[in-house]
Amino acid sequence: AMEKSYVSMFLLLVAISCALAKDVGKKETKETTAKPKLPQTLSRGWGDQLIWTQTYEEALFRAKHSNKPLMIIHHLDECPHSQALKKVFAEHKDIQKLAEKFILLNLVYETTDKHLSPDGQYVPRILFIDPSLTVRADITGRYSNRLYAYEPSDISLLYSNMQKALKLLKTEL
Repeated sequence: AMEKSYVSMFLLLVAISCALAKDVGKKETKETTAKPKLPQTLSRGWGDQLIWTQTYEEALFRAKHSNKPLMIIHHLDECPHSQALKKVFAEHKDIQKLAEKFILLNLVYETTDKHLSPDGQYVPRILFIDPSLTVRADITGRYSNRLYAYEPSDISLLYSNMQKALKLLKTEL
């Protein structure tokens, strides 16, 4: 009799744990299908409908082979200046539309490539690189001490610099 109750207790525990495991599985799939993960992570809030590259190397490769300019945004999640610029950038309809013509990369870490910090490692900074893989030193923000810095109030300058990057592309290649 004792053995029977152990066996039935064991079977009951197995049944309960199976039922619980099934519920856990259901919850996970519901959450993962509800929102797409990939675009969110790569855009980091700079424009979820835009196509962002994952690495600097991939971005250079795509710029070179698609003949599109590359726009690199260096920022940090906990930097208030980066956050403010990101908000204005993401909400600016014309910038979001124009950004579709670029290979896009946003970085929350510094690269070892010295070309990406020609005048220092500050954030936010935005650089343009043409398909010949040249950093455009002629497309800068309004600060002489931080050439590639932009603030939310500089959004129209950033927009015209994006147009400039596309225009240079047509006239030089």
